[in-house]
Amino acid sequence: MSFYEQHILPHVIDLACGEKVIMDERSSLLGAAEGRVLEVGMGSGLNLRYYNPDKVDFVWGLEPSEGMRKKARKNLARSPVQVEWLGLPGEEIPLDNHSADTVVLTFTLCTIPDWQAALKQMHRVLKPGGRLLFCEHGAAPDESVARWQDRINPVWKKVAGGCHLNRRIPELLAQGGFTIGDLQMDYLPKTPRIAGFRYKGYATP
Repeated sequence: MSFYEQHILPHVIDLACGEKVIMDERSSLLGAAEGRVLEVGMGSGLNLRYYNPDKVDFVWGLEPSEGMRKKARKNLARSPVQVEWLGLPGEEIPLDNHSADTVVLTFTLCTIPDWQAALKQMHRVLKPGGRLLFCEHGAAPDESVARWQDRINPVWKKVAGGCHLNRRIPELLAQGGFTIGDLQMDYLPKTPRIAGFRYKGYATP
């Protein structure tokens, strides 16, 4: 891992993903989390404050970046729920089949290199009747915006930790074996359109 990825990128991501409009999305999504939660791509722990300890037993935080895990220390110290780190990528989830009641994906699926393998792993560990809660940015429906996403994406990936601007989130979830139960799609306010088309909802295995 490069110096940039280890020491600079975690601060950049934390600032960008901690903007008020993003935090509002996290807050409105995570009230539905319950039981044993697997959060894929926990990053600096920005979601932790929004877990309801009356509904959530504990959280497995899957985060491969050592720099992000270090950045998370303050949020971990203030967490209302117990957290167990899993320092592996999304393609390697070290949990038993059907062990999670809820899987959480917030602005993470855009960065996972092998998203097919990762979603299969999430599908494997999620209980029948459980829910995958997601809030992701991705491909915009407007042709002009989509063209710019495709043009910028190769450079964007290099400076944004592998983030893709143009992934079609509902299609990825379907290919991962999930059935979408609710889906909201729109542009986030006060956000550049090339990075601000938001997919939010839940899916079941």
